[in-house]
Amino acid sequence: MRIIGGKYKGKGIYAPKNLPVRPTTDFAKEGLFNILRHTIEIEGAAVLDLFCGTGNMTYEFASRGAVSVLSIDRNFNCIRFVRKSAGELKCDIIKPLKFDVFKFLDNCEIKFDIIFADPPYELNEIPHIAKKVMSRNLLSENGLCIVEHSKKTDLSEDVGFQKLKNYGNVNFSFFSE
Repeated sequence: MRIIGGKYKGKGIYAPKNLPVRPTTDFAKEGLFNILRHTIEIEGAAVLDLFCGTGNMTYEFASRGAVSVLSIDRNFNCIRFVRKSAGELKCDIIKPLKFDVFKFLDNCEIKFDIIFADPPYELNEIPHIAKKVMSRNLLSENGLCIVEHSKKTDLSEDVGFQKLKNYGNVNFSFFSE
C-alpha cells in the first residue's frame, strides 16, 4: 500500500501480514480523494478514521493537510502499527486510539469535519455507523461522513444520505447534515 497524494505522496506503507485488515484499494482511494477535492477542504480539517486498520486512510488525510487525524480501531496490533508508521513519517497530528468504534461514537463529544469509516464488510452494524454520527451530531458545520461498504449494503434510506459512489467492489456512501 502507498500514500497516493500530498506531502507523503509515494511513501510505501508495509503492514505486517497478520493484521486483520482489508485496506482500501489505491483505485478506490484515488476516486474518493478526487471527489473530496471538489467537496470539502481537507487542508485544516479535523478527521476521524473509524476502523482504521493499517492506517491507510489516516496517512492519506494527514498527507493532504488535515490538522488532526484521530484513528480508532479495537485491534491493539493495528493501533500499534499506526503509531509506529506515524512516527516513521514524523507526523504528530495522527492520534491512534484503541477503542471499540461504537462505544467511542456513543461517548464522543468532539465534532469532526470528516468522518471516514471502513468497517469489515461482513459487519452487521454498518448501518448504525452513520446513524450514530448523525444522531450524536458529530459533524461540524458542512462536515462529511463517508462509510465504505460492499455492494450488498444499502444505506440510501439513512438520515443524511447524500450519494453513493462505487469503484469496483468498493462502495462509498456519503452523509451530511
